[in-house]
Amino acid sequence: MAATTGIGIGTGEAQELVPAPSSCAPPGTDLDGHVLARYLDPDHCAREIVVIPAHAGSRVLIDRHADTGEDPRLLAHLAPDEPETNARVVCDEYLRDPPPARCRPPHEADLVAVPVWARPELGAETQELAAPSTAPFALARVSIPGRELAELRWTRSSGTPAETGGPVLSLRAVIGALESYEPARTLSVRAAARHRSDPRLSVATLSAELERLAASPIVLNRLLRDAVERAVADGMSLSLIAMRCGRVKRDARGNVSGETSWLGRRLGLLPEGGGKRPTPWIHSNVLALIARRGLGVSPHEVELG
Repeated sequence: MAATTGIGIGTGEAQELVPAPSSCAPPGTDLDGHVLARYLDPDHCAREIVVIPAHAGSRVLIDRHADTGEDPRLLAHLAPDEPETNARVVCDEYLRDPPPARCRPPHEADLVAVPVWARPELGAETQELAAPSTAPFALARVSIPGRELAELRWTRSSGTPAETGGPVLSLRAVIGALESYEPARTLSVRAAARHRSDPRLSVATLSAELERLAASPIVLNRLLRDAVERAVADGMSLSLIAMRCGRVKRDARGNVSGETSWLGRRLGLLPEGGGKRPTPWIHSNVLALIARRGLGVSPHEVELG
């Protein structure tokens, strides 16, 4: 195979194109600089997923156009000590349903920096995260009834870092309450990596929550809401944005207007039907619809990374 020397250039070894996502490279292969898989996107453009060597033995996974290397998307930044199988896991999960609106373009800094969770200054997972109108969140050892091993989980902080009597929460619940992926996501990755081989503490659930978060098409809506509010402040109406998205309603006289209640629910301004609180989440396809058609901007500009 021909090695790839940088982001957006080189195509690696030619592989047969298939209309459905292809499987990742077979086990036992040195993956650095090589094509993991090729597939056709919904527009029938050939794309490929490659592993590119980065700083200090780390590696980045990039999805890009197979012929030109254009439109690159950063899928993952793997630590130097991560096994090749992790690259294949990311590849397989991504190809189940390629989500173009959820991956940011890579930067040159991605090639010259070690992933944050692989750096020596890992920090303690006892750090508390403040949340509005509620007790702070913290990672803590939690005893699970019927299980011998304690688990490392997110909780409402009770003031005792090592143990907690507060309710156990999912990583997604913490991120939703904070309306930000960071620092909860990075703290979770660091803690899972540190305790992966700890015989006294299980990080299986926390690791599974990280995998589901990475693979989920449901994303935070905060930046989109902020963008819509700026557009309204500049004179655009919620009704017009909804109409541009194809969500219209007619009154008794047949007058057409935008379905602002639909837009308000998607933006987290109004609760869902039967719900008590607005949701901080939105499907990436709906986010892309509102961004492109409603606001005329790229989805990358209004989605938190």
